[in-house]
Amino acid sequence: MEGTGGYLALVVVGVAITVVVGQILLRTGQPFLEDVFQNTETSHSINRLLVVLFHLLTLGVLGMISVIDIESITGVQQIVFKIGAVLLIVGIAYGVSMLVLLRIRERRRQQKVSADIDRSIAEQRRGVGRFRRGANTDSEGRTPADQPED
Repeated sequence: MEGTGGYLALVVVGVAITVVVGQILLRTGQPFLEDVFQNTETSHSINRLLVVLFHLLTLGVLGMISVIDIESITGVQQIVFKIGAVLLIVGIAYGVSMLVLLRIRERRRQQKVSADIDRSIAEQRRGVGRFRRGANTDSEGRTPADQPED
Protein backbone atom coordinates (compact mmCIF):
# COMPACT_ATOMS: atom_id res chain seq x y z
CA MET A 1 0.00 0.00 0.00
CA GLU A 2 1.22 3.51 -0.65
CA GLY A 3 2.37 4.68 2.78
CA THR A 4 0.51 6.01 5.71
CA GLY A 5 -2.15 7.73 3.60
CA GLY A 6 -3.38 4.48 2.12
CA TYR A 7 -3.31 2.77 5.50
CA LEU A 8 -5.30 5.58 7.12
CA ALA A 9 -7.79 5.61 4.24
CA LEU A 10 -8.42 1.87 4.73
CA VAL A 11 -8.82 2.25 8.48
CA VAL A 12 -11.14 5.29 8.23
CA VAL A 13 -13.35 3.69 5.57
CA GLY A 14 -13.37 0.36 7.43
CA VAL A 15 -14.30 1.95 10.76
CA ALA A 16 -17.04 4.04 9.10
CA ILE A 17 -18.53 0.96 7.43
CA THR A 18 -18.32 -0.97 10.71
CA VAL A 19 -20.08 1.75 12.71
CA VAL A 20 -22.83 2.28 10.12
CA VAL A 21 -23.56 -1.44 9.70
CA GLY A 22 -23.41 -1.95 13.48
CA GLN A 23 -26.04 0.74 14.02
CA ILE A 24 -28.25 -0.76 11.32
CA LEU A 25 -27.96 -4.15 13.00
CA LEU A 26 -28.75 -2.64 16.39
CA ARG A 27 -31.92 -0.97 15.13
CA THR A 28 -33.27 -3.62 12.81
CA GLY A 29 -32.21 -6.67 14.80
CA GLN A 30 -34.38 -5.88 17.82
CA PRO A 31 -37.76 -7.02 16.40
CA PHE A 32 -36.23 -10.23 15.07
CA LEU A 33 -34.64 -11.06 18.43
CA GLU A 34 -37.89 -10.28 20.25
CA ASP A 35 -39.58 -12.83 18.01
CA VAL A 36 -36.85 -15.37 18.72
CA PHE A 37 -36.61 -14.93 22.49
CA GLN A 38 -40.18 -13.79 23.31
CA ASN A 39 -38.81 -11.37 25.94
CA THR A 40 -38.01 -7.70 25.32
CA GLU A 41 -35.37 -7.42 28.04
CA THR A 42 -33.54 -10.58 26.94
CA SER A 43 -33.70 -9.66 23.26
CA HIS A 44 -32.39 -6.13 23.96
CA SER A 45 -29.44 -7.51 25.92
CA ILE A 46 -28.61 -10.10 23.29
CA ASN A 47 -28.95 -7.50 20.54
CA ARG A 48 -26.40 -5.23 22.22
CA LEU A 49 -24.04 -8.16 22.84
CA LEU A 50 -24.30 -9.20 19.18
CA VAL A 51 -23.55 -5.66 17.99
CA VAL A 52 -20.50 -5.46 20.28
CA LEU A 53 -19.37 -8.84 18.94
CA PHE A 54 -19.91 -7.59 15.39
CA HIS A 55 -17.82 -4.46 16.06
CA LEU A 56 -15.01 -6.44 17.69
CA LEU A 57 -14.86 -9.02 14.91
CA THR A 58 -15.03 -6.45 12.14
CA LEU A 59 -12.42 -4.16 13.63
CA GLY A 60 -10.17 -7.14 14.37
CA VAL A 61 -10.40 -8.37 10.79
CA LEU A 62 -9.88 -4.82 9.54
CA GLY A 63 -6.74 -4.50 11.67
CA MET A 64 -5.34 -7.80 10.40
CA ILE A 65 -6.13 -7.10 6.77
CA SER A 66 -4.75 -3.56 6.95
CA VAL A 67 -1.20 -4.79 7.59
CA ILE A 68 -1.16 -7.37 4.78
CA ASP A 69 0.70 -6.16 1.70
CA ILE A 70 -0.44 -7.53 -1.64
CA GLU A 71 2.38 -6.95 -4.13
CA SER A 72 0.46 -7.64 -7.36
CA ILE A 73 -1.87 -4.63 -6.86
CA THR A 74 -1.09 -1.14 -5.66
CA GLY A 75 -2.69 2.01 -4.31
CA VAL A 76 -6.44 2.34 -4.47
CA GLN A 77 -6.88 -1.18 -5.81
CA GLN A 78 -5.28 -2.59 -2.68
CA ILE A 79 -7.54 -0.50 -0.43
CA VAL A 80 -10.63 -1.61 -2.35
CA PHE A 81 -9.51 -5.23 -2.25
CA LYS A 82 -8.93 -5.13 1.52
CA ILE A 83 -12.28 -3.44 2.21
CA GLY A 84 -13.91 -6.10 0.04
CA ALA A 85 -12.19 -8.82 2.05
CA VAL A 86 -13.41 -7.26 5.32
CA LEU A 87 -16.97 -7.02 4.00
CA LEU A 88 -16.89 -10.59 2.75
CA ILE A 89 -15.66 -12.03 6.06
CA VAL A 90 -18.13 -9.97 8.10
CA GLY A 91 -20.97 -10.96 5.77
CA ILE A 92 -20.16 -14.65 6.19
CA ALA A 93 -19.95 -14.30 9.98
CA TYR A 94 -23.24 -12.43 10.09
CA GLY A 95 -24.90 -15.00 7.83
CA VAL A 96 -23.81 -17.82 10.14
CA SER A 97 -25.18 -15.88 13.13
CA MET A 98 -28.51 -15.39 11.37
CA LEU A 99 -28.74 -19.10 10.56
CA VAL A 100 -28.18 -19.96 14.22
CA LEU A 101 -30.88 -17.49 15.32
CA LEU A 102 -33.26 -18.80 12.67
CA ARG A 103 -32.74 -22.34 13.94
CA ILE A 104 -33.42 -21.20 17.50
CA ARG A 105 -36.60 -19.42 16.37
CA GLU A 106 -37.76 -22.43 14.37
CA ARG A 107 -37.08 -24.79 17.28
CA ARG A 108 -39.08 -22.54 19.62
CA ARG A 109 -41.95 -22.37 17.15
CA GLN A 110 -41.95 -26.16 16.80
CA GLN A 111 -41.98 -26.52 20.59
CA LYS A 112 -44.92 -24.12 20.81
CA VAL A 113 -46.83 -25.95 18.07
CA SER A 114 -46.07 -29.28 19.75
CA ALA A 115 -47.31 -27.96 23.10
CA ASP A 116 -50.47 -26.62 21.44
CA ILE A 117 -51.09 -29.98 19.76
CA ASP A 118 -50.52 -31.84 23.05
CA ARG A 119 -52.94 -29.48 24.79
CA SER A 120 -55.57 -29.97 22.04
CA ILE A 121 -55.22 -33.74 22.19
CA ALA A 122 -55.62 -33.69 25.98
CA GLU A 123 -58.70 -31.48 25.68
CA GLN A 124 -60.19 -33.70 22.98
CA ARG A 125 -59.62 -36.82 25.06
CA ARG A 126 -61.39 -35.23 27.99
CA GLY A 127 -64.17 -33.94 25.72
CA VAL A 128 -64.47 -37.17 23.71
CA GLY A 129 -65.00 -39.22 26.86
CA ARG A 130 -67.88 -36.99 27.86
CA PHE A 131 -69.19 -36.93 24.34
CA ARG A 132 -69.24 -40.73 24.05
CA ARG A 133 -71.24 -41.13 27.19
CA GLY A 134 -73.76 -38.58 25.99
CA ALA A 135 -73.73 -39.75 22.39
CA ASN A 136 -74.42 -43.41 23.20
CA THR A 137 -77.86 -42.72 24.59
CA ASP A 138 -81.02 -42.40 22.57
CA SER A 139 -83.75 -39.79 23.05
CA GLU A 140 -85.14 -41.78 26.00
CA GLY A 141 -81.75 -41.95 27.75
CA ARG A 142 -81.12 -45.63 27.01
CA THR A 143 -77.68 -46.95 26.10
CA PRO A 144 -77.25 -49.34 23.14
CA ALA A 145 -77.15 -52.32 25.55
CA ASP A 146 -80.51 -51.26 27.03
CA GLN A 147 -82.24 -50.90 23.69
CA PRO A 148 -84.32 -53.77 22.35
CA GLU A 149 -83.08 -55.44 19.17
CA ASP A 150 -85.39 -55.56 16.15
